[in-house]
Amino acid sequence: VYGARKICRQLLRAGVPVARCTVERLMHAQGLRGAMRGRPRRTTVPDETSPRPADLVQRDFGAPAPNRLWVADLTYVRTWTGFVYVAFIIDAYSRAIVGWHVASTLHADLVLVALEHALWLRKGPFEGLVHHSDRGVQYRSFRYTERLAAAGIAMSVGRRGDSYDNALAETVNGLYKAELIHSKRVWESVEEVELATMGWVHWWNTARLHEALGYCTPAEVEATYTHDQDSAPVAS
Repeated sequence: VYGARKICRQLLRAGVPVARCTVERLMHAQGLRGAMRGRPRRTTVPDETSPRPADLVQRDFGAPAPNRLWVADLTYVRTWTGFVYVAFIIDAYSRAIVGWHVASTLHADLVLVALEHALWLRKGPFEGLVHHSDRGVQYRSFRYTERLAAAGIAMSVGRRGDSYDNALAETVNGLYKAELIHSKRVWESVEEVELATMGWVHWWNTARLHEALGYCTPAEVEATYTHDQDSAPVAS
């Protein structure tokens, strides 16, 4: 659930004049509070056997346009049948989730399918695009690095054991857990998690207000960028 600040912003966008203190009072009266993020569980194991690509990001997650910086990470969900793992790829410019996949194992296919989803959704060309992740073996597998190279995408990897080196992706993971996964005590199956994640990703991209985006949605930010590019005068 949104906190009072974002609920207030959402109501103002919908034409409902309301003060933040009023929203806070009503939430308190109903016993409601904003989603809280919990402590993450480690889901990636560093690969110490292969040469590590350079960190091309250096904790600077700003991007001048879409398809200039993608950040990737994965997380886990407990279900009645065991752990389920979820991989996300986020465009740093708009915070849009451009690729995702849910699976019952941590094999390389988990992140590879998420990458293929992003490549299909964004189409390309991908010249100048950097893909940034942690040092997990899934992201440094031969199949994954080969697919990035084939698409013309530069690979960037953060330092070992430093969450700040992939802070944007880890923030998205935390919000996913807080806003969706923690809303239920127990999830039943990988299929249930996958269906719920699909709905959450759509909401995240098209309806959720992001403070870092000036309380706009990722879809609005990208639409504004496209409009500005289409309206820009052509150099003679």
